[in-house]
Amino acid sequence: MNDIFAKRRARLLAMKAIRDNYIPGDKLVSCPHCGQESERKAVAEGLSVCPKCGYHWPLGAYYRLSTILDPGSFRELHPRLPAGDPLSFPGYRTKLESSQRKTGLTEAAVTATGAIGGRRCVVGVLDSRFLMGSMSAAVGEKITLAIEFATKNKLPLILFAASGGARMQEGILSLMQMAKTSAALARFSEKGLLYISVLTDPTTGGVTASFASLGDIILAEPGALIGFAGPRVIQQTIGETLPEGFQRSEFQMEHGFVDAVVPRTEMRDTLARLLRLHEKGGRQ
Repeated sequence: MNDIFAKRRARLLAMKAIRDNYIPGDKLVSCPHCGQESERKAVAEGLSVCPKCGYHWPLGAYYRLSTILDPGSFRELHPRLPAGDPLSFPGYRTKLESSQRKTGLTEAAVTATGAIGGRRCVVGVLDSRFLMGSMSAAVGEKITLAIEFATKNKLPLILFAASGGARMQEGILSLMQMAKTSAALARFSEKGLLYISVLTDPTTGGVTASFASLGDIILAEPGALIGFAGPRVIQQTIGETLPEGFQRSEFQMEHGFVDAVVPRTEMRDTLARLLRLHEKGGRQ
């Protein structure tokens, strides 16, 4: 029993350390968007959102899960699934090991079962600190296994995307994950189950072109960059000036790609309400 409590305490301390990495400094935090300073405590209490302009700092995977799931309901899926270097790409293994030391993660995705507002679900999160949340073969496998677990157990699925796209160091094996995750979601959808996709900053490339865009309901955090190619590449390609706010979540909602833009402080309540509305017959 003491070992169980010790492990829980160690995980909580690790989650706190991950959270603190996103709010640098001792007392004041300078916002990278508006440049204004805010008290560290105020930023932390707002779930790493700038109190002055609403800028959403990136969140670590475990910390994000702690802001969404009911306390004590977290059960990680496939935590030891390893990252690989299938093409022996020069310098790639060194980058993997550096990201693993920096984040404490084995790969850029964390998946888990849990509950939101008392309703069981499967949740997956991409962590942008780990090689920009890029989709490797291991990330695709983790996401696919989570989808299959939700399918088998008839549970709602929620995936938080934050990615620069496919991981170039794994070549075609990375690109294959787009089809793999999409096929798993097609089988999930055939069972009539609910999939909520949440897009955070940034959601780009192959992740946008696969599982991130296939939700029955697509939510986004404010100001998130959402698209396949980035705005700079598009502007250089077409030779035209893009509209203000192009590819940001608010722009995507106005043009029908996103169903709702939800601030981080309202995300848990929004997800709980959606799960309740889609629960057949309600709880007895």
